[in-house]
Amino acid sequence: MLPGGHPTPRGGHPEPSTTTTRPEAGPVVGRTPPSGRQHRITWRDHEAVVTQVGAGLRECVLDGRPVVDGFDVDERAPDGRGQVLAPFPNRLAGGRYTFGGRTCQVAVDEPERGNAIHGMVRWLDWTEVSWTEHDVVLGCVLRPQPGYAWELTLQLGYHLSAEGLTVASSVRNTGVEPAPFGMGFHPYLGLGVPVDALELLVPAQTHFPVPADRDERPTPVDVTGSHLDFRTPRAVGPEILDTVFGELARGDDGRAVVHLADPVGGQGVRLWVDDAFGYLMVYTADGVEPAERRRRSVAIEPMTCPPHALRSGADLVTLEPGATWRGTWGLATG
Repeated sequence: MLPGGHPTPRGGHPEPSTTTTRPEAGPVVGRTPPSGRQHRITWRDHEAVVTQVGAGLRECVLDGRPVVDGFDVDERAPDGRGQVLAPFPNRLAGGRYTFGGRTCQVAVDEPERGNAIHGMVRWLDWTEVSWTEHDVVLGCVLRPQPGYAWELTLQLGYHLSAEGLTVASSVRNTGVEPAPFGMGFHPYLGLGVPVDALELLVPAQTHFPVPADRDERPTPVDVTGSHLDFRTPRAVGPEILDTVFGELARGDDGRAVVHLADPVGGQGVRLWVDDAFGYLMVYTADGVEPAERRRRSVAIEPMTCPPHALRSGADLVTLEPGATWRGTWGLATG
């Protein structure tokens, strides 16, 4: 069980001990960082920092090497770096949708494209449930509001072990009506060299162009023989990716695994997802600011549904009152 009475998410880790001395917060000079309290966890040569604001992954070091291109302690999270995306990942055209006879309007926070972007919990303060040397568990409640008329209770557990970093999530409908829901995460993976020099493997049979009518379900397109076929590792080169992939090949453990590698330096990082995540957004960071951050890392974003799913209904989860969704993903070297 996770602390607070929630079951351990599928493929997650056992309940962390609550008797371990809690590590100190990250560096703070004269004020609280923009991302709130810094929860640092360690295991041998692994280290991660999870923020109070948004329960985001600000840093991750595995086997002594950074594998996440995060952000400084004196910054707020730029470009969605390390953020949790709920109750919808990616974008929502016009910020407007209808579900269960209710019409909701989310703030349009990508005004240049007319979208709401990356959900509604990434700037909220999350409450510390437990914090030990190897684990931190944070939770928050998304209350009914004009952009979302239902109540969700979210909990995330970050755990370091010999396997690397495991992120176990649960979302419970604590309201009285069925609730629409989607979830995603936004880590930028980097190995200290430009994206063009890296090799990428994405185990996806299809990609999903966004339809002109955002109320339509996206149509899968087979990647075979195309420039988007990364099922065999190959150099990213000048390829510009801002692409939703699906129909993921999985191992016997139910996991789909993305691999990003530096063939010259001999380093690599793997991002795996369990079967709760059917989509991966891959973004080569061509549009981020400032310019020196462009193409120095690749965002690999686990998602339960494609963009605009609150409008199209594509793979949207409907949580009944009292029901809980669970999903797990993680990072490992190799």
